[in-house]
Amino acid sequence: MKTGYAFVLTALLSGCTTPSAPVEQAPPDTFYDYTIRSPQGISLTEQQLADTLSDADIVLVGEWHSHPATHLLQARLLAALYANQPRLALSMEQFARDKQSVVNQYLSGEIGEQALIQQGNAWPNYESDYRPLVEFARTHQLDVIAANAPKSIVRCVGRYGADYLNRLPASERQWVAQSLTLENDSYKERFTASMHHGDQAQTERQFAAQTAWDDTMAESMVNYLQTHPGHQILHVAGRFHTAEGLGTASRIAARHPELKVVMVTPVTQDSPIAEGASDFQVEVHPLPPRYVQEANMKAAFSQLGKRSRQLTCVGE
Repeated sequence: MKTGYAFVLTALLSGCTTPSAPVEQAPPDTFYDYTIRSPQGISLTEQQLADTLSDADIVLVGEWHSHPATHLLQARLLAALYANQPRLALSMEQFARDKQSVVNQYLSGEIGEQALIQQGNAWPNYESDYRPLVEFARTHQLDVIAANAPKSIVRCVGRYGADYLNRLPASERQWVAQSLTLENDSYKERFTASMHHGDQAQTERQFAAQTAWDDTMAESMVNYLQTHPGHQILHVAGRFHTAEGLGTASRIAARHPELKVVMVTPVTQDSPIAEGASDFQVEVHPLPPRYVQEANMKAAFSQLGKRSRQLTCVGE
């Protein structure tokens, strides 16, 4: 395990190789294009990024779900990191802990891809966006960590709050982190600021659900490294979970402050990261607006509400 916790790797601090001069890259034009820059604004190739990340314990690669460029970068970076460090594991938000055995069965060739998708509750965009990552891991015999908490449990936490976890039998309680980070940290402040409906009690419950994801993913990775010393992890998750050292990164630090954790974060002109943040930035073409008419947005939220009401939680 590397020593000396840091959220950013630079040539001066880590001794890693960085380019002697900026590499000029064209701004992203299509949805497959991206440009990579260090926290200091230096342009990097994919290989230079991988070289710079070579002594990180955990690399958190954020994404906008279904954005082609962010998924392409994840696949290429996984391959580049593997070329430098074969003792590599892939960690994924997109699979939950209770499906780890299904993921393992697929990696070992016991089941086929459709069984993985159906029995593993794979995301709807698995075949287009996550297949390349899992197939690289399978081909090179890398572990895939089903890092997340089951969605059904997390949704019940959002309904009843963190105390809902006490209702679960031991066989299910193990699928969520042993402890949740509920204090008023910077991540909670950002989450609360993003909420535009509900009262304070509802927001508290929803944050408990949010951090259940982050704490569980963090704990999953820390546990893996404790049993696999000397390995490196590339973790893929939504941008909100990983950006600026908040969310999952801060939960890793609370559990194992000696680990080196680095963020690789997609940005656009309209969605930058905070000035002075230690993230490596991947500029991509912005996604189209999800909604233009308020009526369409309300209709979509109404459908989500119907699905939520169909959820059955322990004790109901």
